[in-house]
Amino acid sequence: MNFDKKDGLGNVLEGLFKPYVERVPDVSKITAAMVNNGLIASQDDIVNDHIAFRTLGVPNLGISSFEKIFLHYGYTKEDYFFFEGKKLDAYWYAPPSPEYPRIFISELRVKDLSNNVQEVISKYTKDITEDPVDSLDLNNAKQVGDFFYKSLWQLPSLEDYKTLLKESEYASWVIYNRYYLNHYTISVHELPEAYNTVAKFNAFLESIGVRLNTAGGKIKTSADGLLKQSSTVAEMIDAEFSNNKMSKISGSYVEFAERLPLPEYASIDPSKLTREQRREGFESANADKIFESTFSTQTQKE
Repeated sequence: MNFDKKDGLGNVLEGLFKPYVERVPDVSKITAAMVNNGLIASQDDIVNDHIAFRTLGVPNLGISSFEKIFLHYGYTKEDYFFFEGKKLDAYWYAPPSPEYPRIFISELRVKDLSNNVQEVISKYTKDITEDPVDSLDLNNAKQVGDFFYKSLWQLPSLEDYKTLLKESEYASWVIYNRYYLNHYTISVHELPEAYNTVAKFNAFLESIGVRLNTAGGKIKTSADGLLKQSSTVAEMIDAEFSNNKMSKISGSYVEFAERLPLPEYASIDPSKLTREQRREGFESANADKIFESTFSTQTQKE
Protein backbone atom coordinates (compact mmCIF):
# COMPACT_ATOMS: atom_id res chain seq x y z
CA MET A 1 0.00 0.00 0.00
CA ASN A 2 2.77 2.36 -0.95
CA PHE A 3 1.05 5.01 -3.06
CA ASP A 4 2.81 7.61 -5.15
CA LYS A 5 2.36 10.88 -3.24
CA LYS A 6 2.00 12.75 -6.53
CA ASP A 7 -0.89 10.57 -7.62
CA GLY A 8 -4.43 11.83 -6.92
CA LEU A 9 -5.96 8.42 -6.29
CA GLY A 10 -3.06 7.44 -4.06
CA ASN A 11 -3.60 10.57 -1.99
CA VAL A 12 -7.33 9.87 -1.68
CA LEU A 13 -6.67 6.33 -0.49
CA GLU A 14 -4.01 7.51 1.94
CA GLY A 15 -6.42 10.12 3.31
CA LEU A 16 -8.95 7.36 3.87
CA PHE A 17 -6.53 4.98 5.51
CA LYS A 18 -4.96 7.22 8.17
CA PRO A 19 -8.15 7.83 10.25
CA TYR A 20 -9.08 4.16 9.84
CA VAL A 21 -5.73 3.03 11.31
CA GLU A 22 -6.20 5.39 14.27
CA ARG A 23 -9.69 4.03 14.89
CA VAL A 24 -8.98 0.30 14.48
CA PRO A 25 -6.20 -0.87 16.83
CA ASP A 26 -6.11 -4.32 15.19
CA VAL A 27 -4.57 -2.74 12.07
CA SER A 28 -1.40 -1.62 13.88
CA LYS A 29 -1.37 -4.73 16.07
CA ILE A 30 -1.42 -7.04 13.04
CA THR A 31 1.11 -4.95 11.09
CA ALA A 32 3.52 -4.83 14.03
CA ALA A 33 3.30 -8.61 14.48
CA MET A 34 3.89 -9.13 10.76
CA VAL A 35 7.00 -6.93 10.89
CA ASN A 36 8.29 -8.57 14.07
CA ASN A 37 7.90 -12.04 12.56
CA GLY A 38 9.56 -11.08 9.27
CA LEU A 39 6.49 -11.36 7.03
CA ILE A 40 6.94 -7.78 5.84
CA ALA A 41 9.38 -4.94 6.37
CA SER A 42 6.65 -2.29 6.81
CA GLN A 43 2.97 -1.52 6.23
CA ASP A 44 3.89 -0.47 2.68
CA ASP A 45 4.66 -4.12 1.82
CA ILE A 46 1.07 -5.23 2.42
CA VAL A 47 -0.96 -5.78 -0.75
CA ASN A 48 -4.47 -4.39 -0.18
CA ASP A 49 -6.96 -6.70 -1.92
CA HIS A 50 -9.95 -4.40 -1.49
CA ILE A 51 -11.59 -1.76 0.68
CA ALA A 52 -15.30 -1.58 1.48
CA PHE A 53 -17.92 1.05 2.23
CA ARG A 54 -21.51 0.99 3.45
CA THR A 55 -24.23 3.40 2.27
CA LEU A 56 -27.94 4.14 2.66
CA GLY A 57 -30.33 3.72 -0.26
CA VAL A 58 -32.11 7.06 0.02
CA PRO A 59 -32.38 10.00 -2.42
CA ASN A 60 -29.05 11.76 -3.11
CA LEU A 61 -27.02 9.14 -1.25
CA GLY A 62 -26.28 5.44 -1.77
CA ILE A 63 -24.21 3.73 -4.42
CA SER A 64 -25.26 6.02 -7.29
CA SER A 65 -23.80 8.98 -5.40
CA PHE A 66 -20.79 7.40 -3.72
CA GLU A 67 -19.49 5.55 -6.78
CA LYS A 68 -18.95 8.84 -8.63
CA ILE A 69 -15.77 9.38 -6.62
CA PHE A 70 -14.15 6.14 -7.73
CA LEU A 71 -15.47 6.20 -11.28
CA HIS A 72 -13.81 9.62 -11.57
CA TYR A 73 -10.49 8.06 -10.57
CA GLY A 74 -10.71 5.37 -13.22
CA TYR A 75 -12.46 2.50 -11.46
CA THR A 76 -14.74 0.24 -13.51
CA LYS A 77 -18.11 -0.96 -12.18
CA GLU A 78 -18.29 -4.74 -12.17
CA ASP A 79 -20.67 -7.40 -10.75
CA TYR A 80 -23.91 -6.76 -8.85
CA PHE A 81 -24.77 -8.61 -5.63
CA PHE A 82 -28.05 -8.92 -3.71
CA PHE A 83 -28.17 -9.90 -0.06
CA GLU A 84 -31.81 -10.77 0.58
CA GLY A 85 -31.62 -11.47 4.32
CA LYS A 86 -29.68 -8.30 5.09
CA LYS A 87 -31.65 -6.22 2.55
CA LEU A 88 -28.58 -4.99 0.71
CA ASP A 89 -27.45 -4.30 -2.84
CA ALA A 90 -23.76 -4.11 -3.74
CA TYR A 91 -21.28 -3.74 -6.59
CA TRP A 92 -17.56 -4.17 -6.80
CA TYR A 93 -15.25 -1.92 -8.79
CA ALA A 94 -12.01 -2.84 -10.56
CA PRO A 95 -9.09 -0.41 -10.11
CA PRO A 96 -7.48 1.52 -12.97
CA SER A 97 -4.21 -0.39 -12.40
CA PRO A 98 -3.17 -3.38 -10.25
CA GLU A 99 -1.36 -1.46 -7.51
CA TYR A 100 -4.70 -0.10 -6.28
CA PRO A 101 -7.27 -2.05 -4.27
CA ARG A 102 -10.61 -3.24 -5.56
CA ILE A 103 -13.60 -1.36 -4.12
CA PHE A 104 -16.75 -2.98 -2.68
CA ILE A 105 -19.73 -0.66 -2.08
CA SER A 106 -22.96 -1.87 -0.48
CA GLU A 107 -26.26 -0.07 0.01
CA LEU A 108 -29.13 -0.66 2.42
CA ARG A 109 -32.49 -1.20 0.68
CA VAL A 110 -34.22 1.27 3.02
CA LYS A 111 -37.65 0.81 1.43
CA ASP A 112 -37.56 -2.88 2.37
CA LEU A 113 -37.42 -2.02 6.08
CA SER A 114 -40.32 -1.35 8.47
CA ASN A 115 -42.05 2.04 8.36
CA ASN A 116 -40.70 2.86 11.81
CA VAL A 117 -37.09 2.30 10.76
CA GLN A 118 -37.61 4.15 7.48
CA GLU A 119 -38.91 7.13 9.46
CA VAL A 120 -35.82 7.14 11.69
CA ILE A 121 -33.48 7.06 8.69
CA SER A 122 -35.51 9.78 6.94
CA LYS A 123 -35.30 11.95 10.05
CA TYR A 124 -31.54 12.21 9.52
CA THR A 125 -31.29 12.18 5.73
CA LYS A 126 -34.38 14.09 4.53
CA ASP A 127 -32.57 17.44 4.53
CA ILE A 128 -29.99 16.17 2.02
CA THR A 129 -31.73 17.61 -1.04
CA GLU A 130 -28.74 17.46 -3.39
CA ASP A 131 -26.08 14.84 -4.03
CA PRO A 132 -23.18 15.92 -1.78
CA VAL A 133 -20.62 14.36 -4.13
CA ASP A 134 -21.69 16.80 -6.86
CA SER A 135 -20.35 19.71 -4.78
CA LEU A 136 -16.88 18.16 -4.49
CA ASP A 137 -13.89 19.04 -6.63
CA LEU A 138 -13.07 15.42 -7.38
CA ASN A 139 -9.58 16.40 -8.51
CA ASN A 140 -8.85 17.77 -5.04
CA ALA A 141 -7.59 14.68 -3.20
CA LYS A 142 -7.67 16.33 0.24
CA GLN A 143 -11.25 17.52 -0.22
CA VAL A 144 -12.31 14.03 -1.33
CA GLY A 145 -10.42 12.37 1.52
CA ASP A 146 -12.05 14.67 4.07
CA PHE A 147 -15.48 13.92 2.63
CA PHE A 148 -15.37 10.30 3.81
CA TYR A 149 -15.34 11.52 7.42
CA LYS A 150 -17.70 14.46 6.99
CA SER A 151 -20.94 14.66 8.97
CA LEU A 152 -23.61 14.49 6.28
CA TRP A 153 -26.41 14.46 8.85
CA GLN A 154 -26.81 15.36 12.51
CA LEU A 155 -25.44 13.16 15.26
CA PRO A 156 -28.07 10.48 15.97
CA SER A 157 -29.68 9.97 19.34
CA LEU A 158 -28.84 6.78 21.22
CA GLU A 159 -32.54 5.89 21.16
CA ASP A 160 -32.72 6.14 17.36
CA TYR A 161 -29.51 4.16 17.03
CA LYS A 162 -31.00 1.38 19.16
CA THR A 163 -34.21 1.41 17.13
CA LEU A 164 -32.21 0.76 13.97
CA LEU A 165 -30.00 -1.78 15.73
CA LYS A 166 -32.99 -4.01 16.53
CA GLU A 167 -34.00 -4.38 12.88
CA SER A 168 -30.82 -3.77 10.86
CA GLU A 169 -27.37 -3.70 12.43
CA TYR A 170 -26.11 -2.47 9.07
CA ALA A 171 -28.47 0.54 9.31
CA SER A 172 -27.30 1.41 12.82
CA TRP A 173 -23.66 1.13 11.76
CA VAL A 174 -24.12 3.56 8.87
CA ILE A 175 -26.27 6.09 10.73
CA TYR A 176 -23.39 6.60 13.17
CA ASN A 177 -20.25 5.80 11.15
CA ARG A 178 -21.40 7.23 7.81
CA TYR A 179 -18.78 6.68 5.06
CA TYR A 180 -15.96 5.63 7.40
CA LEU A 181 -13.79 2.97 5.83
CA ASN A 182 -15.53 -0.27 6.85
CA HIS A 183 -12.47 -2.47 6.28
CA TYR A 184 -9.34 -3.01 4.28
CA THR A 185 -8.11 -6.43 3.21
CA ILE A 186 -4.70 -8.07 3.40
CA SER A 187 -3.88 -10.29 0.40
CA VAL A 188 -2.43 -13.28 2.25
CA HIS A 189 -1.37 -15.11 -0.94
CA GLU A 190 1.25 -12.38 -1.38
CA LEU A 191 2.93 -13.27 1.94
CA PRO A 192 5.82 -15.72 2.60
CA GLU A 193 4.94 -19.39 2.19
CA ALA A 194 4.53 -20.10 5.90
CA TYR A 195 1.68 -17.56 6.02
CA ASN A 196 0.29 -17.44 2.48
CA THR A 197 -3.09 -19.13 2.97
CA VAL A 198 -6.05 -17.93 5.01
CA ALA A 199 -5.76 -21.05 7.19
CA LYS A 200 -2.09 -20.35 7.98
CA PHE A 201 -2.66 -16.64 8.49
CA ASN A 202 -5.68 -17.22 10.74
CA ALA A 203 -3.48 -19.38 12.97
CA PHE A 204 -0.93 -16.56 13.10
CA LEU A 205 -3.65 -14.01 13.96
CA GLU A 206 -5.04 -16.12 16.76
CA SER A 207 -1.53 -16.65 18.14
CA ILE A 208 -1.26 -12.88 18.68
CA GLY A 209 -4.70 -12.64 20.28
CA VAL A 210 -6.79 -11.40 17.35
CA ARG A 211 -10.46 -12.42 17.45
CA LEU A 212 -11.89 -13.81 14.19
CA ASN A 213 -15.41 -13.63 12.80
CA THR A 214 -16.90 -17.14 13.10
CA ALA A 215 -20.10 -16.52 11.08
CA GLY A 216 -20.22 -19.30 8.50
CA GLY A 217 -16.93 -20.61 9.89
CA LYS A 218 -13.67 -18.73 10.35
CA ILE A 219 -12.82 -19.35 6.67
CA LYS A 220 -15.45 -18.34 4.10
CA THR A 221 -14.88 -20.22 0.83
CA SER A 222 -16.45 -19.51 -2.57
CA ALA A 223 -18.37 -22.24 -4.40
CA ASP A 224 -15.46 -22.74 -6.82
CA GLY A 225 -13.02 -23.00 -3.91
CA LEU A 226 -10.78 -20.29 -5.35
CA LEU A 227 -11.60 -17.36 -3.05
CA LYS A 228 -11.08 -17.76 0.70
CA GLN A 229 -11.73 -14.99 3.18
CA SER A 230 -11.69 -14.31 6.91
CA SER A 231 -11.98 -11.21 9.07
CA THR A 232 -11.48 -9.85 12.54
CA VAL A 233 -14.38 -8.97 14.80
CA ALA A 234 -15.02 -5.22 14.71
CA GLU A 235 -13.53 -3.08 17.43
CA MET A 236 -16.01 -1.72 19.97
CA ILE A 237 -15.57 2.04 20.13
CA ASP A 238 -16.77 4.71 22.56
CA ALA A 239 -19.40 6.67 20.66
CA GLU A 240 -20.94 9.98 21.67
CA PHE A 241 -24.56 10.46 20.66
CA SER A 242 -26.74 13.56 20.81
CA ASN A 243 -27.46 14.98 24.29
CA ASN A 244 -23.93 13.84 25.27
CA LYS A 245 -25.01 10.24 25.75
CA MET A 246 -22.26 7.64 25.39
CA SER A 247 -22.33 4.01 24.34
CA LYS A 248 -19.98 1.39 22.96
CA ILE A 249 -20.76 0.50 19.33
CA SER A 250 -19.21 -1.53 16.52
CA GLY A 251 -16.48 0.23 14.60
CA SER A 252 -14.48 -1.15 11.68
CA TYR A 253 -12.43 -4.30 11.15
CA VAL A 254 -9.75 -5.99 9.02
CA GLU A 255 -10.30 -8.64 6.35
CA PHE A 256 -7.97 -11.25 4.82
CA ALA A 257 -8.28 -12.75 1.34
CA GLU A 258 -6.62 -15.60 -0.51
CA ARG A 259 -7.14 -15.70 -4.27
CA LEU A 260 -6.10 -19.05 -5.70
CA PRO A 261 -4.90 -19.50 -9.30
CA LEU A 262 -7.48 -20.14 -11.98
CA PRO A 263 -7.45 -23.80 -13.09
CA GLU A 264 -5.49 -23.12 -16.27
CA TYR A 265 -2.69 -21.51 -14.23
CA ALA A 266 -2.61 -23.96 -11.32
CA SER A 267 0.75 -25.44 -12.37
CA ILE A 268 2.57 -22.08 -12.41
CA ASP A 269 4.96 -21.25 -9.57
CA PRO A 270 2.77 -19.18 -7.15
CA SER A 271 5.48 -16.52 -6.86
CA LYS A 272 5.23 -15.90 -10.62
CA LEU A 273 1.43 -15.65 -10.86
CA THR A 274 -0.02 -12.33 -12.00
CA ARG A 275 -3.16 -10.78 -10.58
CA GLU A 276 -5.04 -11.71 -13.76
CA GLN A 277 -4.15 -15.38 -13.30
CA ARG A 278 -5.83 -15.59 -9.92
CA ARG A 279 -9.52 -15.75 -9.04
CA GLU A 280 -11.09 -12.33 -9.51
CA GLY A 281 -14.23 -10.68 -8.16
CA PHE A 282 -16.24 -11.51 -5.06
CA GLU A 283 -18.62 -14.18 -3.76
CA SER A 284 -21.99 -13.23 -2.27
CA ALA A 285 -22.04 -16.12 0.24
CA ASN A 286 -18.62 -15.09 1.56
CA ALA A 287 -19.49 -11.40 1.72
CA ASP A 288 -22.79 -12.12 3.48
CA LYS A 289 -20.90 -13.56 6.47
CA ILE A 290 -18.11 -10.97 6.37
CA PHE A 291 -20.76 -8.26 6.91
CA GLU A 292 -21.42 -9.83 10.30
CA SER A 293 -17.99 -8.74 11.57
CA THR A 294 -19.78 -5.67 12.98
CA PHE A 295 -22.87 -7.52 14.24
CA SER A 296 -23.55 -8.14 17.93
CA THR A 297 -23.59 -11.91 17.35
CA GLN A 298 -19.83 -11.54 16.84
CA THR A 299 -18.85 -8.48 18.89
CA GLN A 300 -20.64 -9.67 22.03
CA LYS A 301 -19.58 -13.28 21.76
CA GLU A 302 -17.48 -14.58 24.65
